[in-house]
Amino acid sequence: MSKAVTYGEVIPRIDALVRGETDPVALMATIACELYHAFEYFDWVGFYRNIGDDTLKIGPYQGVHGCLTIPFSRGVCGQCALTRTPQIAPDVSRLDYHIACSSTTQSEIVVPVFSAGDDLVAVLDIDSDQLDMFDTEDELQLQEIVSVFRMID
Repeated sequence: MSKAVTYGEVIPRIDALVRGETDPVALMATIACELYHAFEYFDWVGFYRNIGDDTLKIGPYQGVHGCLTIPFSRGVCGQCALTRTPQIAPDVSRLDYHIACSSTTQSEIVVPVFSAGDDLVAVLDIDSDQLDMFDTEDELQLQEIVSVFRMID
């Protein structure tokens, strides 16, 4: 199944599941679960929550254990949080700032998650055990999915 078709199926499913939900943890858990099971090349899907002091802390996720704490100064997640912009890493081994939370990660995409007040709530991190699995289509679709957080404070 193509990426476009899969997003076309998973986005309405997520929308239906989270409609009216205002708890950020419930949203994160549901989104992580649905994305992880929708794409066979998504090896790890989860959120790192902004807990202040330029620090991300593990949130709901699917897959093997992740890093528990990530400073904004480290990793693809930290880069996303620091710049407040999506990050696509086609080959994480080529990034000197990459944090190896899992030895199987080959490529990664991270998108920022914002509240209604434009505060950074978290980052959505997705890893693949295959090289070059993410592109601007993923970036746009994932940004659409996490836009649900803009409805809550």
